[in-house]
Amino acid sequence: MMHIVWHSQLPSWVTSGTWNTTTLTAALVNHVTTVATHFKGKMMHWDVVNEAFNEDGTFRSSIFYQVLGDSYIEIALRAAAAADPAAKLYLNDYNIEGVNAKSTAMLNLFKRLKAAGVPVHGIGVQGHLISGQVPTDIDVNFNRMVAAGADVAITELDIRMPVPPANQTAAYAQQAAEYAAVTNACKVTGRCVGITIWDISDKNSWIPSVFAGQGDALPWDVNYQKKPAYYGMARTLKP
Repeated sequence: MMHIVWHSQLPSWVTSGTWNTTTLTAALVNHVTTVATHFKGKMMHWDVVNEAFNEDGTFRSSIFYQVLGDSYIEIALRAAAAADPAAKLYLNDYNIEGVNAKSTAMLNLFKRLKAAGVPVHGIGVQGHLISGQVPTDIDVNFNRMVAAGADVAITELDIRMPVPPANQTAAYAQQAAEYAAVTNACKVTGRCVGITIWDISDKNSWIPSVFAGQGDALPWDVNYQKKPAYYGMARTLKP
């Protein structure tokens, strides 16, 4: 899965440009079409619009939203469908693992788009989680997304903790149970199509550079050795 439209890491000519609805629509359609056409037939899923919401469920005030309102999402989806019609098209965000204002807003957006005949197939749930704070209603949330007609994918899974943990054995055991629980939520939910972890090992994880004093978030350690989290996932995935 690959992002196409995202509020972050935009070039300055986009964020500082003088846009109106016509010019930004043209630029957005051109970008989506160019990217999706380049990889046409090679991508199972496109993350067409990434991180469209604030935590309270309101739309994020990106340059796209400021000029086009939430219509930019439909514009991007329709352009992606035209450019790569065989691919599944997703909306993707973080902190939508459990039932909350943000996940409800995502679900309602998906329903509105589907009802309007907009080509959208799934919801990507990033899964950047904190050990000890993993939601217990992930399966409930996934089931309501599926009931609305969405495929679900866990797209960026990691479960971080303070480093070094006070008791590594206990901390890793808890993390393993949490990885197992998230994996099981996907396994038992109809139309949860897969799980992608956000990098392979703790050596390469983005977490320490963004969340000071946190890390150890992945199923392989800094030496690429399997951690209890790996086995928690593996045991859960067995038939």
